[in-house]
Amino acid sequence: MSAVIQDTREQAPLVSLRNLNKHYGDFAAVDNISLDIRDGEFLTFLGSSGSGKSTTLSMLAGFEPPSSGEILVDGKSLVNVPPHKRDIGMVFQRYSLFPHLNVHDNIGFPLDIRKLSAAERQRRVEAMLKLVQLEQFAHRRPAQLSGGQQQRVAIARALVYEPRILLMDEPLGALDKKLREDLQDELRHLHRRLGITIVYVTHDQEEAMRLSQRIAIFSHGKIVGLGSGYELYQNPPNAFVASFLGNSNFLKARLTGNAAVQFEQQALAIQPSSTVRNGQDVLLMVRPEKALVLTQPQSAQTPLPEGWNEIAAQVSEVVFLGESLTCSVVTPGGCSLTLKAMSNELQPLQPGTPVRVRWAAADACVYDHWHESDLAKGAGSH
Repeated sequence: MSAVIQDTREQAPLVSLRNLNKHYGDFAAVDNISLDIRDGEFLTFLGSSGSGKSTTLSMLAGFEPPSSGEILVDGKSLVNVPPHKRDIGMVFQRYSLFPHLNVHDNIGFPLDIRKLSAAERQRRVEAMLKLVQLEQFAHRRPAQLSGGQQQRVAIARALVYEPRILLMDEPLGALDKKLREDLQDELRHLHRRLGITIVYVTHDQEEAMRLSQRIAIFSHGKIVGLGSGYELYQNPPNAFVASFLGNSNFLKARLTGNAAVQFEQQALAIQPSSTVRNGQDVLLMVRPEKALVLTQPQSAQTPLPEGWNEIAAQVSEVVFLGESLTCSVVTPGGCSLTLKAMSNELQPLQPGTPVRVRWAAADACVYDHWHESDLAKGAGSH
C-alpha cells in the first residue's frame, strides 16, 4: 500500500494547475484539470493509455503548451517559461543517454549547459554517482550497462542540477518485474533522503500504490480520483475508481430505504447514504477480500450478525495461488462474484458446491447510478 507520510496538508502548494486544458482539434486530451501539488510529496498520475496523464506532465515540463489554463510554481506562472528555465528535472521511459559519453559525463552534461565550475561539477557528479550506487561504473558507456543501471544514470542526470521538482514519465516500464520492483524501492528511498517533489506517471496501479503518497487517477482527460492509495482503495469516490484500482465485485440493486437495498429479491443492509434516493437503482461494490465464503448451512437458531449480509451462491471455479485462493461463484440470479481468501482459511471447493457469501455492510460502497461507462475498460461488471 502507499507509504506512511508526514501530513503536509497545511502547507501552501508548490505547484498549482488551474483549469488546465489541452485540445487537439475537437479532442480534449486534458479537460479542465485543477490540482495542487505539495512541496516534497510523491504524487503519481495513474491512468490507462490516452487518459491525459502524460499530456499533463508534458505541459508541466514545458514540452507542450496548454490550450488554456494556468501552471503555477510558488504562485508564479510557468506558461511562458521555457523548459530549461523551469527548474524541473525529467526522466523518460527511454533513457536518452548520450552513447558516446561515459556515465560520469552523461550525469555532468546538465552542469556543462549551466556552465558550473569544474570543481562544482565534479563534486555534484561524484555525489550523484554515490547516491545511485554507480561509482564503480563512472567510466563505462551506456551500452556497457544493464537497463536498470542506465535508468539510474538517467535519474542521476535529472537530479544533478538540484531541481525542486522531478517529473518521471513511465520510467520503469521497459524493465522486467524484479528489476522494476528493485528500482521502485530505490526511488522511494531516494525521495525520502532528498525530500524532492516527484510527479510520476504510470499505468501500473501496483507501482502507483507502492511509490506514492497521493495518486491522481485520470480518465478521459479528467482527474476522477485523488488521495492516498489507502483512501482510494478503501473508499473509492466513484464506480470507475473502484473498478480501476484493485479488483471489485459489483451488484446491481435498488434502494429501498436509507440503509437497505434489494438484490435479487433479497434485502441487504448498506451504510446510510445521503447521495442516493429511495427507489433508485444503485451499484453495490464489495472487494473480493472483504467477503467470506461459508460452506455450512446457516442455522435457524443462529441469526446473522447485525450489520452483515449473506447471499446464496454456487462455486464455479477455484484457483489456488499458493498463499491465497480465488473463488468464483454465481448467485441464483446469475451475478458472478470473485472472492479471495488465504489458503489456510478456505479449502479448495469443487465447482457446483453451494456456498454462502457474507460481508459487512460497512465494507461495501454504494454508488448512485449504473452505467457501463462508469467502469474502467475491462473491469468486471455484474
